[in-house]
Amino acid sequence: MVLPSAQEVFILGLTVDGKTFRPSDWAERLAGVMSSFRPGGAQPGSHLSYSPWCVPNTIDGVKCVVVNRELHALEPMAWDFCLNFARDNNLQVAEACLLPDPPAKT
Repeated sequence: MVLPSAQEVFILGLTVDGKTFRPSDWAERLAGVMSSFRPGGAQPGSHLSYSPWCVPNTIDGVKCVVVNRELHALEPMAWDFCLNFARDNNLQVAEACLLPDPPAKT
């Protein structure tokens, strides 16, 4: 279950049983499908980059997709698609906030 206060939801590439989800490019595929959902809507060529609301990432060696709550506000069916993908594939879902990388030390 996702709390309404969560700003970002992480769909992890691990099943509830702790097994790695396959295929290995699942995160890029899911984010690619969601690429047209973006502020201002789809534009010519927008399929060539990920939506800022649905971005693949790797955290501690685990592939994941970070889905921003703004997607729910503007495209509820797209939000439901992402969460249903996680549920249908028995994937772990975590609520969190993605922090920027610390500045490089000079």
